[in-house]
Amino acid sequence: MLMRTDPFRDLDRLTQQFLGTAARPAVMPMDAWREQDRFVVEFDLPGVNADSLDLDVDKNTLTVRAERSALDENREMVAAERPRGVFSRQLFLGENLDADKIEANYDAGVLRLTIPVAEKAKPRKIEISSGHSEKKAVNA
Repeated sequence: MLMRTDPFRDLDRLTQQFLGTAARPAVMPMDAWREQDRFVVEFDLPGVNADSLDLDVDKNTLTVRAERSALDENREMVAAERPRGVFSRQLFLGENLDADKIEANYDAGVLRLTIPVAEKAKPRKIEISSGHSEKKAVNA
């Protein structure tokens, strides 16, 4: 059996393990779900100082940036597997979310965002008038 070693493939594999890929980021894993009239998103950011977190909304794009400080250069490390430096992740918010009312809370290494559903996207009743004086409500 002939085996060849491709150093570039091995380097690419290691890079994906430590830095993640666009489909599976390694540094900012996320969970998202809907609770009644709001969406909740949680990011795992252990070891990140709350002062280094930055949230920006531009149109319908929410960008989360965080920084995990560098290691002390004078320290002799036995293992250094956690990613360091600045990293970010973007979420594309649909038109049915109210980006002006996003709430953020950071506790125990978890950044929790609560994004309400916009009023215009909520179900509502529309009054129908007719030639008669009676009005009837219809679900929309």
